[in-house]
Amino acid sequence: MTGLSDTITIDRLLLNYRQLIEGIDRWFSACLDQFPEQIKCAAGCSACCRGLFEISLLDAALLQQGFRRLSQEVQQTALNKAKQRLAELQQQWPELVHPYILNRLPHNDWEEMPEDDPTPCPLLGEDGSCLVYKNRPLICRLHGLPNIDLSGRIFMADYCTLNFPGLDAAQNKDLRHCFHATYQQEFDLLGEFSELVLGERNLEIDTFIPLALLIQFAAIGYNSMG
Repeated sequence: MTGLSDTITIDRLLLNYRQLIEGIDRWFSACLDQFPEQIKCAAGCSACCRGLFEISLLDAALLQQGFRRLSQEVQQTALNKAKQRLAELQQQWPELVHPYILNRLPHNDWEEMPEDDPTPCPLLGEDGSCLVYKNRPLICRLHGLPNIDLSGRIFMADYCTLNFPGLDAAQNKDLRHCFHATYQQEFDLLGEFSELVLGERNLEIDTFIPLALLIQFAAIGYNSMG
């Protein structure tokens, strides 16, 4: 079981991770300031907040910190939706059991999830806003713009079709960022996190956003102090 000192270390890792993804927020905000007419992504837009997105277990822990700050009623509504989603997924993958790590499944079909899945994220409020916006996963912060490093290395060329209509945003050098260094820091933190929580250093520990709400971290040795 994870001891108090390990718990403090993990919470420090989560703080460092929060600071890392806040750097992504600053980059995105700078892009928005520079191209306000071309970028439609902003708080309150939920056009892409549906279907299944895989996130790391580190994202899941950060997500839960924000989730616990919601009212019990709002939490229960979201949990009911997450449990329904889990039941649907377990019909396809009976092996999908707690702590719902996708990489432990005997196949990688989850990497090819349908793009036309209309199911809203369980963390969307009735007005379409994200209930845990400050704790949202990294992918939610990156999804709208191409992820191209300052060096020109392409991590993801796709971007929201509402942004830069009629233009190729991947060719816009003003949108580039130090993604290589950012992802390296993310991997370092994820490796430390998985070693402390799971007892093994692993950079491939992904889950789906709805399942992240159902992970009992205490059952795998970690009680967050956040």
